[in-house]
Amino acid sequence: MHEVKAKGILSPRNGMNIYRGCTHGCIYCDARSTCYRMSHEFEDVEVKINAPELLEQALRRKREKCMIGTGAMSDPYQHLEKNLRLTRRCLELIDEYGFGLAIQTKSDMILRDLDLLERINRKTKCVVQMTMTTYDEELCRVLEPRVCTTARRAEVLNILKGAGIPAIVWITPVLPFINDTKENTAGLLELCRKAGVYGIVTFGMGLTLRDGDRQYFYSKLDDFFPGMKEKYIKTYGNSYYLPAPEEKELMGLVRQQCEKSGIQCCTKELMEYMRRFENKQDGMQLSFSDL
Repeated sequence: MHEVKAKGILSPRNGMNIYRGCTHGCIYCDARSTCYRMSHEFEDVEVKINAPELLEQALRRKREKCMIGTGAMSDPYQHLEKNLRLTRRCLELIDEYGFGLAIQTKSDMILRDLDLLERINRKTKCVVQMTMTTYDEELCRVLEPRVCTTARRAEVLNILKGAGIPAIVWITPVLPFINDTKENTAGLLELCRKAGVYGIVTFGMGLTLRDGDRQYFYSKLDDFFPGMKEKYIKTYGNSYYLPAPEEKELMGLVRQQCEKSGIQCCTKELMEYMRRFENKQDGMQLSFSDL
C-alpha cells in the first residue's frame, strides 16, 4: 500500500473511492483496465489517507441530503481496512450528518460495521450491494481467491435481512464456458431468494474485457483453464463484450425467478432506487435529479 493526500473525495454523482487498487485477486476485474490510468501496481493499493476529512468537508457543504455511494470501483473493505478503518470512519460521518448510503463489496468485513449500517438505515436508507458470480465454492476460490466465498456472502445477506437492511446482489460477470450454466444461475438465485434480497443487478449474461484487464484475465485462464484462452479468442476475437452462448436463456431464468420471488431485476430501476434519498422521519424522498 501507499498513502496519498487526495484533493477531493466525492464524484459529481456523490460516489467515492477511499482505496484505488485491490487485493482480492478476482481474475476478471475491470478496474485493472488501462483506461482508468492507474499509475501504480494494482495490488499496491493507493490509500486516500485524508478521505474522512475530505468527506466531512463535502457533507457540510451539501445543501440537500443525498445518497453517498462507495465500492463501485474499488472495494471499501480491502484487507488493509481492518487496521486503517477509513471506511468505518467515513460511515460514521455519513451517519452523523444524516446522509444515505449505497455500499458495494464482496467482503464479509462489512459485518464489522453492521451497527453503523443499522443506524443509517433507521434514519434514511442504507443499501448493501454484494457481488456473487458463482454458486460453486471451489470455482469461487479460483475466480475470487482472496475474499470470502459465495456461501459466506450468502450468510452476510441473511444477517442483513435480519437487521432490516435492503440488499442488492450483482450477478456479474458471467464468464463464458466457465460459470455460464443454468445450474450456477439457479443456485445463485436461490441464495438470493432465501436471503430476501431487494434486487438483482445484471448487465446481460457475459463479460467485458478491455486493455489491461484482458491480458490479466487471459494469463489466469492459462493458469487455471488450459486451452480456454484460445477458445475465447476464437469465439470472440477482440470484442469488448463477450456474451455467454446461452445469454438469452439465462436472462429469461433470472427474470422468471425474480418475478416469482418478488425480487426487482430491472437494472435501471435499481440504480434509481440506490440514488434516491429517503428521509424516514418525514417520508420525503429525493433523487439525484432533484439536487
